[in-house]
Amino acid sequence: MKEIRFRLFLVIGAFALSLYLLYPTYQDYKNNVDVSETLVHLEDSLKESSPNLTPTEIRELITAKKDSILANTPEYRSAREKRIKLGLDLQGGMYLVMEVNTAKLLERLAKDPDEQFFEILKQAEAESQLSDENVVTILARLMQEKNIRLSRYFGSIREDDAQIIARLQEQESDAVTRAIEIIRNRVDQYGVSEPNIQKQGSRRIVIELPGVAREEEAKRLLQGRALLEFRLVKDADFAIPIMNRIDEVLAKSLGIDSAQVADTTQQLTEEEFAKQHPFFAVARLADPQGRIPDAYVKESDKPKLNAYLQREEVKKVMPDNVEFLFDAKPIVGDDGEKYYRMYMVNKTPELTGGVIVDAQANIDPTTSAPVVSMQMNAEGAREWARITGSNIGKRCAIVLDGVVYSAPVIQSKIPSGNSQISGIPNLDEAKLLEIVLKAGALPAPVEIIEQRTVGPSLGQDSIRQGFNSLWLGYTLVAIFMIFYYRKAGTLADIGLIVTVLLILGVLAGFQATLTLPGIAGIVLTMGMAVDANVIIYERIREELNTGKTARAAVDAGYRNSFSAIIDSNITTFFTGIILYQFGSGPIQGFALTLMIGILTSLFSALIVVRMMFDYMLNKGQKINIG
Repeated sequence: MKEIRFRLFLVIGAFALSLYLLYPTYQDYKNNVDVSETLVHLEDSLKESSPNLTPTEIRELITAKKDSILANTPEYRSAREKRIKLGLDLQGGMYLVMEVNTAKLLERLAKDPDEQFFEILKQAEAESQLSDENVVTILARLMQEKNIRLSRYFGSIREDDAQIIARLQEQESDAVTRAIEIIRNRVDQYGVSEPNIQKQGSRRIVIELPGVAREEEAKRLLQGRALLEFRLVKDADFAIPIMNRIDEVLAKSLGIDSAQVADTTQQLTEEEFAKQHPFFAVARLADPQGRIPDAYVKESDKPKLNAYLQREEVKKVMPDNVEFLFDAKPIVGDDGEKYYRMYMVNKTPELTGGVIVDAQANIDPTTSAPVVSMQMNAEGAREWARITGSNIGKRCAIVLDGVVYSAPVIQSKIPSGNSQISGIPNLDEAKLLEIVLKAGALPAPVEIIEQRTVGPSLGQDSIRQGFNSLWLGYTLVAIFMIFYYRKAGTLADIGLIVTVLLILGVLAGFQATLTLPGIAGIVLTMGMAVDANVIIYERIREELNTGKTARAAVDAGYRNSFSAIIDSNITTFFTGIILYQFGSGPIQGFALTLMIGILTSLFSALIVVRMMFDYMLNKGQKINIG
């Protein structure tokens, strides 16, 4: 009786612990229902207040509002953090495959690259898309075929090709590893629960973001390089003569006589002005008097201007140390067109974002506009103090990923290392910018090569169908066990309920992620769980047929079937370990629930059901094996 009492306490303890671990899941489900009820009228109000919104946009806004409430309310957040996590296939979200553009990394590492280098690099990049070889290996092979030493573009003349290849391969691999860590940091700060980020091949990254509804925002978060630079803006006395010279060479190359251009300065029609001043026709000076060298460019004219700047005759008159950059945010003119402000800035930054140690998005109290405040480390603060102190009265452009966010005039020396980015459209954009700055800059651009979106409604359908299959599987197994083994089959069915409860409790306790293949693993476990009972019951039948008493038959049945049960389950468990170790995504979800199911089914068959058998024998009840 003492042995039964110990097992009873053990079973009750496991049962109670599972219920305790599953309570946050129930609480989160109830919170979802409560929040959904409070937002029931939001869809109607959005349709009335914003008739231009599409049904998809309205659903995204409602989902975002619901997620915000559940994530930011303390009592809701606690339950959400401790619940059973749902995978991408069950709650919806985004699936992306991203590739690190290591060719751009090599382009940045190269010293004095020429047309020949860019041609070979382009060929290596194209070939890498069709093979498993990395870009460095292909580039080295192509250069060797052309009898070009790698030291011409990388490293020193004293290094041989093997040394340079080894170093470049290490840098290429390190770039992918760093990209994974930076993306992981960004996703964690963004607040995505149970994301799955894995390396695939040599330079691809698989990302699963369950529950993410705003696709474009997530893509900007993942792809933004966060390459922050502080660049000095050129003064008018330097920039205007260059811009005039560009205009002259363009007019000449397009067939306009330079003397004619000089004579026609007044009363020109738009068409005549565009013919005689092709550069200033698309880049209108912000100040016609030439005191400010900035220009405004129509959004539709940006491709034409970029084509002008790529012409050989323009490159010859453009100094090598300057370039034109555009504002991140356009302004809308009186004609309804979007205009981007264009600056002439130094190509070499005075300071980069590597010195940023903290960033904070907030609202500027003086302008009510969103800004991002940044704090530099000690080295950055010293350098920033030197830069600002020696350039008082000049403008410094704050450039992020090649676009200008603001270009304030340096009023005085800034010794504290504090700086600020303005010109951000809204607070959500400022929050994204804060995240990418704090997480760090990507070592190389990442490109999305595959994207899939699972809608929340599809996820709900998967949950419903998965649990329907779970209940159907349980019902069929339970009916068979009762029909074939009578009262003993009923005990096995009770043990099966305990098995499923323990599986879910373990998943909740370890904050594992439940996926659709995971539900399949639970369904398979139910069949395997009664398999142990079937072996035991058949042995008990054999012992009863030899004339043994019920207690002796039960003891012998459990003792003689123990080794067969353990052997079969151990081999399956090892298979689950292999699947989990070498699989990914859905395969891991299936393997995880399978392994947990094996352990819990053994607990149910050997302890829970055995305890019920012993209790019935102690009470003198008849054992019916069918």
